[in-house]
Amino acid sequence: MGAGPSGLAAAIACRHHGLDYLVLEQGALVDAVARFPVNMVFFTTPELLEIGGVPWTTPYDKPTRAEALRYYRKVSDVFQLQVALFEQVTAVEAEGDGEERVFVVSTRTRLGAERVREARAVVLAMGYYGLPNLIGVPGEDLPHVSHFYREPHPYYRQRVVVVGGKNSACEAALDLYRNGAHVTMVHRGAALGDSVKYWVRPDMENRITNGSVTAHFNTRVAAITATAVVVETNGVSHEIAADAVLLLTGYRADPAFLRSAGVELDAVTQAPRYDPLTFETNVPNLFVAGGQVAGTRTGTVFIENGRYHGEQIGRVLSERLRAAP
Repeated sequence: MGAGPSGLAAAIACRHHGLDYLVLEQGALVDAVARFPVNMVFFTTPELLEIGGVPWTTPYDKPTRAEALRYYRKVSDVFQLQVALFEQVTAVEAEGDGEERVFVVSTRTRLGAERVREARAVVLAMGYYGLPNLIGVPGEDLPHVSHFYREPHPYYRQRVVVVGGKNSACEAALDLYRNGAHVTMVHRGAALGDSVKYWVRPDMENRITNGSVTAHFNTRVAAITATAVVVETNGVSHEIAADAVLLLTGYRADPAFLRSAGVELDAVTQAPRYDPLTFETNVPNLFVAGGQVAGTRTGTVFIENGRYHGEQIGRVLSERLRAAP
């Protein structure tokens, strides 16, 4: 489940070991990357994003989103991976015991067609980008409020409030400012997050210092209306006029789906219970890979380290399934 880098790496490993496999993806190929901001630049160098031994060539030190999409399409074509796109998994249920145990995987396509497949093993590699961290305030569901940022043009000459103080919020604020938006940043912390990229931080700090971007630290959002964001700074309430609001407060894996598949979760981090050597959960032959292992600790798993999970799972499945009757 999931055609991101971790899911594709698992598929490549299954293909390498001669296993019958299928990748199910509810959106486009590497859907999370496809929904990144169009001008996004990766934090890392291209060789650390490679999977399947396919080289990533680029004239830049840091690859772009467009290059990433091109690369993962190339990988899928090189290995002729079996990927069913725009087909959402609605349920994963285990039936039987021991060697007779199988998983029944139910899906629905974007056209509404429903399918049921059986599998000896399932790898959950859905990541976490599709489920934003809600802040739980009135007005969060208004039409001019979004938890995702795509591109700056629609916000030209608009008053935009960006909520958050880490990479996503900083990069969006800078992109918006440079493309004609009037940007205000609201962050509950006392300063920008420690994880902000080293080349983004000074740029963001300079824009705040010279007044190009207005920033409110130690500030939380209390409510959102059609024309403003109501915030509290050190207990004092005030309003910020807004034509658009971007709640860039992070994302998380879906705990409800994991529980429905029988996976036990940590009460604090919501991370699944799994063997770190095999990535198998408490449910036999049900594995997790990539961002799916993180729970709420999304800052611990990236493409750079999650790409190796699929390789290990492929080796485990090869040994286990080939030995089975």
